[in-house]
Amino acid sequence: MESLLLSVHVVAGILFVGPVAVTTSLFPRYAPVTAPASGATQVERSIHAARVLHRITRYGVLALAVPLVGLVLASVQGRTSEVWVVVAMVLTALAGGLLALQIAPMQQHALTAPGDGDHLRRLGMVTGLFNLLWVVVVVLMIVRPGSDYV
Repeated sequence: MESLLLSVHVVAGILFVGPVAVTTSLFPRYAPVTAPASGATQVERSIHAARVLHRITRYGVLALAVPLVGLVLASVQGRTSEVWVVVAMVLTALAGGLLALQIAPMQQHALTAPGDGDHLRRLGMVTGLFNLLWVVVVVLMIVRPGSDYV
């Protein structure tokens, strides 16, 4: 049972979190702007690509499978009280909150009301934090601080 849960957990992470991490990172490059920032080099933009990237970002709701299966797996293994699991759950909740409350709405706003690009820089910063949170979670899953794995 543990092997099945671990497999589902890892595959769901690859299929549901990975693409969202990529699309959120790519979105600012393709989102429309009214005029390039002064001194900025002209970047090819495509509202059609930006719409597709936003649509994929919204599929991030499927990524809920990752922490849910992970929580069941931790429960089966009796690890729910281990610090690294708790920290990973908190960071996952923060990443999910950023996606739902900041990134997706900022992308939608960028599509409906293009600005001069300042909002896209903020979006890029929030997206970088989102991806950093996932990197830390993955490292925690591999290293498992305090475990007897060396």
